[in-house]
Amino acid sequence: MSDGQTIPVIPAIAAQAHADAAGFRAMSARALADPEGFWMEQSRRTPWIRPPSRAGRASFTGDVSIRWFEDGTLNASACCLDRHLAERPDQVAIIWEGDAPGSHKTITYRALHEEVCRCANA
Repeated sequence: MSDGQTIPVIPAIAAQAHADAAGFRAMSARALADPEGFWMEQSRRTPWIRPPSRAGRASFTGDVSIRWFEDGTLNASACCLDRHLAERPDQVAIIWEGDAPGSHKTITYRALHEEVCRCANA
């Protein structure tokens, strides 16, 4: 919002947040003080096939070349889908909203897993 208006967070959502305002400020300060250390710390939250040994690198002039965790190997399906199947297979994983009013679809982790497997086997 461009007018500077602040919309309060719903208490039930705030109670489930991973960081409050003070935690966010602390994380931001840590990221500014030691960007590579901060991002390497954050990378440990993800199950890597081969963890990265460095984080970052950027160039915003000429041929833009931004790399992050470039020497790590990640299984995106395991990180984004498979890890949820045991505990929450019927929870909504994707909410799709089409352009036409009333055009929408919800996809559970189980249904998404079935579609991913079908695509992988094609």
